[in-house]
Parts: sequence; C-alpha cells; structure tokens
Amino acid sequence: MTFKFKLAGAVSSVAILASAIAAQAQDVLFWSTQAKPVEEAQAMREQVLAGAGDVDYQPNDGGPWLTRLNAELQAGSGTIGVLGALHGDFSAMSADDLVDLDGVGMSASDTFNTLAKLGGDSMQYVPWMQASYIMAASKEALPHLPEGADIDALTYDQLIEWSANVMEATGEAKFGFPAGPKGLKHRFFQGYLYPSYTNGVVRTFASAEAVTAWEKMRELWAVTNPASTNFSFLQEQLLNGDAWIAFDHTSRLAGAFNERPDDFVAFPAPAGPTGRGFMPVLAGVGIPRTAPDMDAAKAVIAHLLKPETQIATLRATNFFPVVDVALPDDLPPAVQAAGDAVAKMSGSADANPGLLPAGLGDKSGEFSSLYTEAFERIVLAGQDIQSVLDDIKPRLQAVMDESGAPCWAPDAASDGPCPVE
Repeated sequence: MTFKFKLAGAVSSVAILASAIAAQAQDVLFWSTQAKPVEEAQAMREQVLAGAGDVDYQPNDGGPWLTRLNAELQAGSGTIGVLGALHGDFSAMSADDLVDLDGVGMSASDTFNTLAKLGGDSMQYVPWMQASYIMAASKEALPHLPEGADIDALTYDQLIEWSANVMEATGEAKFGFPAGPKGLKHRFFQGYLYPSYTNGVVRTFASAEAVTAWEKMRELWAVTNPASTNFSFLQEQLLNGDAWIAFDHTSRLAGAFNERPDDFVAFPAPAGPTGRGFMPVLAGVGIPRTAPDMDAAKAVIAHLLKPETQIATLRATNFFPVVDVALPDDLPPAVQAAGDAVAKMSGSADANPGLLPAGLGDKSGEFSSLYTEAFERIVLAGQDIQSVLDDIKPRLQAVMDESGAPCWAPDAASDGPCPVE
C-alpha cells in the first residue's frame, strides 16, 4: 500500500504518517515473486484475495523480494505477513526463517506436500499453484494405443510402441518433440527422462541408469518426426498434422486445444523404472518468523486453498490448482485439458518431480546447454553414450562448483555444491 501526503494547512505530516502506518498495520502484507504483471496483480487483489480480509498484495522481482525479507529476518521483526514464491526460493531459506504450517492446509498431491517440508517433518510452506509440461495427442492416434495401455498412466515403452504403431499405420513418424532452437528440450531431459530412469538429475548424470535413459531416448527418436529439430511450439505441429503425439509446456500446446478442442487430448508424461518424472513449476505460500500477525497470515493461506479461490487463481495467473477441484465449463479449452492432465500427473502414485534447477545464478544457461549437448551428440550424432557423458561430466561439475548450487529433487540433498557422482 503506497501513501502520498504533504503538509496542508493545520494538518501535520506526522499525523498523516501515523494514520498511514496504523492503516498499513491492519493489512497482511503478501510479499510475492508470483503474479507480477499488472493485470495478474490486479486480479489477485480484486478477485483471488476478495474475502480474505485486509491483504496488501505486493509482487516483486526475486532480488528486491529477498532483500527486504532478509533485512526483516536479520532485524528480528518486520511487516511481511505471507510469502509467495517458487519451491526453489523456499528451499534456499533456513527452516528457522519459516513458521511451521502443519494443520494450516495442504495440497492434494502427497509429492508436493513432501516437497513443502523441505526435508524436515513439518510443512515449511503450503503448495499454492502449479504449472508444468504435459503430453498431447490427436484423437486420430488413439486407436493405435498399445493393447491394455492407459493413456493416463503410460510407460516410456508404451509411448514408444504407440508412436511406432502410428508410424506403421501412416507411413510417417508422428511423435513430435521440441528439439528446435527455441524448443524446451532441455526441460524434458532434466525433469522427465532423468528422474524417470535415474531418480536424479545431477548426481546421476553419467550413471549406468543414465546410459539406459539415453538408450530409451534413442528408441523414442527412431519413431519421432525427424523435422522435430525445427519444432519449438508443438501446438503448430498438432494443428497441421505433422505430429499426432507430442510433449511440450502447457502454454505451447494451448493453441491446438483452443482452436480445435474436440480434436486433441492431454495426458500425463510417461513413467520409467524410477517413477513418473515430471517438472512442476510449483509455487507455495509461507510465513516468515517475523510476521506481525500469525493468525491473520494463516487465515490468508487457508483462503488461498479454498476450491473457489484456486479457480480464481487459475483465471488470474494460468497456474493450475493444487487441491481437488472441478474446473468450470467456462474456462478456455486449453486450460481445462491441461489442468486435468497436470492434476493427474502430480497426483499419481508414482509421481517423481524433477524440479526446476535452483541456485545456479548466471550458470543456468550453461547448465541446460550441457543436457542439450548430450542429446545432440548421443541421439542426433550417434556417439557412444558413456563416452559422451564422461566427457561432459567434469564440465557439469564445474558449473555446480562455480555456482555453489546444492542438489534439488529428485537428487538427494547435498552440503555444498551438488556432486556429479
């Protein structure tokens, strides 16, 4: 809340300032790194937080958000009541900085609730909203599903068999993969393939299990449209028929569902030997130990988890609910389709999230480029898998050492930089 004032007649600036401070003190300051665009922030204030009491929603970039938070924690008192941030932001904080939130609320995903404990026994934040990458397919592909396969619980072997069946029936490889220059292929390796086959991302980079994962990627590529090296937004290939089955971010598939909602289906990513790897963009809400009114802050968090509030949040931010909720019919078709797939994926019994890389700073681009290099050398150029991984391994370790980034899920936690074992 911003207050502007100046001396006018007998009214003193001191009195006005005192009044402003008193008014602000009644609000719960919601300090967030999410919903920063003007339209989203306004929708948060007017729709999402309607009925939550006096809440001052203030979104900020990560730098200013952390600076003010750290200043209040160091001072031992402050005005921030509720924190809104990504999982990676919370995981970088000390457990002593956050209030235990057991009993305040939780998501429908046991996986997310475990993540929110940050390795401890108590909820350090409460899952708030999520986005992700999913699978999509033309309904023309459905008759070619392997016998007995459940589209909502596919394995990688079944995905490969399905794509091979389509290829045999049509004479064309119609699995679409975002391997183009602007495609998000690195997120597939980091959040889907590696967690599904190695139960890690960094520690397991050059492991025997990683060799198996890349062998499986070669099998998938054999039934992938070779033009995928030019694909970046798979909605285009779904619409023009170059792809009947595809993987991409929900936002990059939306055009297909919104333009021809009756022609496509959305479904979870496949599972491997170590689970159904997927990359959630998970945002949560927490309370710093310096919050001035704990009860009011907890009430705001409880409000955010109400089904109707979760729907309002979806409308405001395009982030999906983390609680069980029926999506209304008036949402755009892409939101309905993707929301259902994301919920099934994150709520699956074998869910194994490969979180967004955290703590890499200006090394993020170099980190992702190493996974892309592995794909290009192993899958596109056909080089020996173990030799490629062993060659890249010391460079990956250098990125981790130089950034100082500790491990993130599904890798086991580390003291200091995450080791490439």
